[in-house]
Amino acid sequence: MLIFFKIYLYLINILCIIVVTMFIDASTYTRNGKTYRRVLLRNSYRVNGKVRHDTLSNLSACTDEEVHAIKLALKNKANLSQLGHVQTDIHTQQGFGVGAVWVLYQLAGKLGLTQALGSGRLGKLSLWLVMATLIEQGSRLSATRLAQRHHVCDILGLDGFNENDLYAALDELAHRQEDIEDQLFRAYYGDKKPHFYLYDVTSSYFEGEQNELAVYGYNRDKKKGKKQIVIGLMTDDEGRPIAIEVFEGNTPDQKTVEQQIKKMADRFKVTKVTLIGDRGMLKQTQIDELHAHGFNYITAITKPQIESLVKKNIMGPELFSDKIIEITAGTIRYVLHRNPIRANEIALNRQGKLNALELMTNKKNQYLLEHPRAKIDTALSVVNNKASQLKLSSWVTFSVNDRTLSYEVNQQEKNKIAQWDGCYAIKTDITTKDLSTDEIHSRYKDLASVEKAFRTMKTTLLEMRGIYVRKENRTRAHVFVIMLAYLIAHHLQQSWYDVEATVEEGIAELASICSLSMSLPGGVTWQTIPSPRPLGLILLNKLGISLPPSLTSRKAIVATTKKLVKERK
Repeated sequence: MLIFFKIYLYLINILCIIVVTMFIDASTYTRNGKTYRRVLLRNSYRVNGKVRHDTLSNLSACTDEEVHAIKLALKNKANLSQLGHVQTDIHTQQGFGVGAVWVLYQLAGKLGLTQALGSGRLGKLSLWLVMATLIEQGSRLSATRLAQRHHVCDILGLDGFNENDLYAALDELAHRQEDIEDQLFRAYYGDKKPHFYLYDVTSSYFEGEQNELAVYGYNRDKKKGKKQIVIGLMTDDEGRPIAIEVFEGNTPDQKTVEQQIKKMADRFKVTKVTLIGDRGMLKQTQIDELHAHGFNYITAITKPQIESLVKKNIMGPELFSDKIIEITAGTIRYVLHRNPIRANEIALNRQGKLNALELMTNKKNQYLLEHPRAKIDTALSVVNNKASQLKLSSWVTFSVNDRTLSYEVNQQEKNKIAQWDGCYAIKTDITTKDLSTDEIHSRYKDLASVEKAFRTMKTTLLEMRGIYVRKENRTRAHVFVIMLAYLIAHHLQQSWYDVEATVEEGIAELASICSLSMSLPGGVTWQTIPSPRPLGLILLNKLGISLPPSLTSRKAIVATTKKLVKERK
């Protein structure tokens, strides 16, 4: 903030022409139990021997730094040359990071997150947990250290904290999760509640053994021998997160659906709902539960379900093509399609497996040739097991001829399997009046938005792992923080879609904007914000956000408990 420079120049010009006794009249007063500050710029003179005062300006709205600057000018009015060279006496130093914290704080307000978390100390600390997840992922301890390099307290209005305070905020988030989700839902959608809801589940594994929710189960990350938790995420049809829930690591996908139906009916008070879930998630039990609330569904059916319908002559492989078609069976609509790209991928993968099996067979034959005493039955068992592992045994058979292994491909059986490559069937109970065939197909494809959300939350921008907590409530709160961070990231993705920078790169660019700490003789200091680089300006303009010209330092102390203990000693 450079306003005091203008004040200096103004005072210099005045003092060069008029000799007056000018001073700052500052006082405080209390009214209705509230204390107010009054700061006036006045001059003093005598009339007929009596002292008179004139008020030149009301400075009550000025910051302490601005008032100190004016006092400095008045104090040195007898030596105008010193004021004339004041710029040479300014000491500058790089300050803390301001760009990322300021932008994320403004976005949190626009999205209703600040209001939902609350204006109290724990609410502000919870907001910092969300912001820290976007700037630099890690534990509560690392979030404390991160705050030591950014203007967190000055922007959020905090008086300092340590990692234990952040754990207290995590406990508060766990307690208030449903209330916060409800507030965000009402604030964003109002009376225009969405009709389509996307739902999917994933898992997150642990390196340790002590988490209260982690158990062994089906690991989607292919990490054998690792305990895990199951996470269910619900979004609207555009992929904007609405609610998230954590389950024990051995919870089946379909078992998590019941809670989502209750959320929509009881908490969000939605009367018209179509839940969109992946294949195998919405089985008959879940469909019956949806119907009990008057809800609809869109899902895909599994390969065994397709085979069952083929046996009933409801569908056949000839119906699947590049063109999307629809068939009906009673009140159920099936949308059929064959994805040629996926079909080619499956065919290449099948051939790759066959090549790997052939390579193993050749190695075994070479071994049998070099080791006459090696048992042929053992080698045959190994290649048969490999064929079964690669799921080729239904159309590949092995034979032995004079201690040489060979295999034969049943082309007819192979073609029979290949005819289903890239084929999928979508199932729904929505009437044709409510949704067309192409719209049903498009809605199901929207599930890619949830998959994208999981990728962002787990492995790219937000890095859900590691989960550095043990207690059940803190585990749930940690995952909730990740969802709230993704809420902001989703908005950034939409706003920066045409900028040549990822969300991660955009936040890093904003985080590089630091304040400039400036000081004058007499102990006057202030924080000014430099103009961003061109990319930073583009990012800010896309969001409709501008940086403040300066910041007032609260001189708050952010320190880890370890550091505090050392200082006390």
